[in-house]
Amino acid sequence: MGAGKSRIGHRLASELGLPFVDTDQRIVAGHGPIPEIFARDGEHEFRRIEREAVAAAIREQAVVALGGGAVLHPDTRTDLETLQAVTVVLLRVDADAVEARLAGGGRPLLEQGGIERWTQILAEREPVYTALADIDVDTSRRPVARIVEDITGRLGASE
Repeated sequence: MGAGKSRIGHRLASELGLPFVDTDQRIVAGHGPIPEIFARDGEHEFRRIEREAVAAAIREQAVVALGGGAVLHPDTRTDLETLQAVTVVLLRVDADAVEARLAGGGRPLLEQGGIERWTQILAEREPVYTALADIDVDTSRRPVARIVEDITGRLGASE
């Protein structure tokens, strides 16, 4: 959360001449605002819906931004590990940088606990993120253009 996946994803897709797919946006388009899904149906139902969106998106030839919890689903982890056309880019951000980015964002998992909750969620998920990542990039204090340049350079090196 707050690592810049949408901004960086859009820019990376443009640089690579590919469409950009944000699975959160697809969920919103099909099911309504994510906070409302959480409130109405709970996190379990949101994760089911998210899995469907992710499964479809990662099979497209596109730059795909996944929500931070998407990798909690074992089938998503398996897909990310085994689909040959998928390169997983982990965007990292430190707590100081993310605190300003998340202020007033209305994220359901952060409504109670703020940056402390973000830190807890990251600690729980980080081993999975790290295990899945083919490319690992810190976004805390670098301009988007530099981050994208770094990713495209590393994509070229891994082909």
